[in-house]
Amino acid sequence: MDYDSDEDRMTTAEQLAAHDPRAAAEALRAIACDDGVGEEVRLSAAELLPAVDPQAAAQACLAIASDKDVGEEVRLSAAELLAAPSRQATEAFHGIPGDRLRHGPPPPPSPPRPPRPQW
Repeated sequence: MDYDSDEDRMTTAEQLAAHDPRAAAEALRAIACDDGVGEEVRLSAAELLPAVDPQAAAQACLAIASDKDVGEEVRLSAAELLAAPSRQATEAFHGIPGDRLRHGPPPPPSPPRPPRPQW
């Protein structure tokens, strides 16, 4: 598909969300991670991603926040979006094997080992 502008890509991705959320997530992630797209458009795409794919949203925010060619304000906004607690973020963490959310204080340390006998 041929697009005239970054905004055309965003409009298409937004329209996909109603019909095919998986395709919308892929289109939004592609926009957010594309360093050839304007900074504000990339951030806008990342802001829409949590509703359709929390894991893709994290990837997109990380791509923007770590891109040294992106202005500080946009990078900070992406980092804040990445760090924002949300239901979607919780779901994304549940998708990571072996990871768990911590509730309450950590368990106490193990008791020290008894001294080894001298031979």
